[in-house]
Amino acid sequence: MRAVDDLDSLLDLASRLARDAGALLLEGRASARVDDDNVATKTSPTDLVSDMDRASEKLLVEGLAQARPDDAILAEEGASREGSSGVRWVIDPLDGTINYLYGYPAWGVSIAAEVDGEGVVGVVYDPTRDELFSGVAGRGARCNDQTVRPSDATDLSQSLVATGFSYRPERRARQARMLATVLPAVRDIRRMGAATLDLCWVACGRVDAYYESGLQPWDLAAGAVIAAAAGARVEGLEGPVPQSGSVVAATPALVDPLRALLDEARASSPSELGDENG
Repeated sequence: MRAVDDLDSLLDLASRLARDAGALLLEGRASARVDDDNVATKTSPTDLVSDMDRASEKLLVEGLAQARPDDAILAEEGASREGSSGVRWVIDPLDGTINYLYGYPAWGVSIAAEVDGEGVVGVVYDPTRDELFSGVAGRGARCNDQTVRPSDATDLSQSLVATGFSYRPERRARQARMLATVLPAVRDIRRMGAATLDLCWVACGRVDAYYESGLQPWDLAAGAVIAAAAGARVEGLEGPVPQSGSVVAATPALVDPLRALLDEARASSPSELGDENG
């Protein structure tokens, strides 16, 4: 990995821009509705994008371009550019668009910095709780000013496990069949609808584990850095995170038994484990 002079400067920039985008989204939330004319579909009739997604992305991309014009950018709503610095920013300007449009308080802004393809800085801002999660590879993770760590869970049967489901009905049906194997083997399942927050909640112990696949790089990039920096094991189900689009993230003692359980569930209902987060 290419050396970067100051990871703290990347962290400070991402943190500032995430808060600015969160403030913009909070201001727009009062008038946002799922049936607005400015809400469009993407991969399916239930996969939506709004003007607020685009406005948040514009703020983030312009802020990054002004501060670091030589960096590359990959963003969910289409903004992308090549760079020459070795740094690439991976952005989800509004993770949890469905939640946002319904007024369900589980959505956020996600910004990661990669150096030569390796995630080094992650920032996720949850505006409804005013919680800024941040992590630097090898240096730990924080929520606002507090250091965070995963839970101490060691027994999968007593563990709270988060996951996500597809936008596509046929894949949802397969995932429901998989839950017939997973659910009886854990304490309970939670589905928030924002992969970035799921990973942050593993980082701070609000859930013991999280799994999903069919995700995009911007769904995973920042949260994976934060969870790993906090001390969680973060692994892909079919390859590296986030390139594979899949993740198992958990307090370390749970990863192997959870992977074994997921293998059993897939054997009984062959399919992908998830899809784009809702």
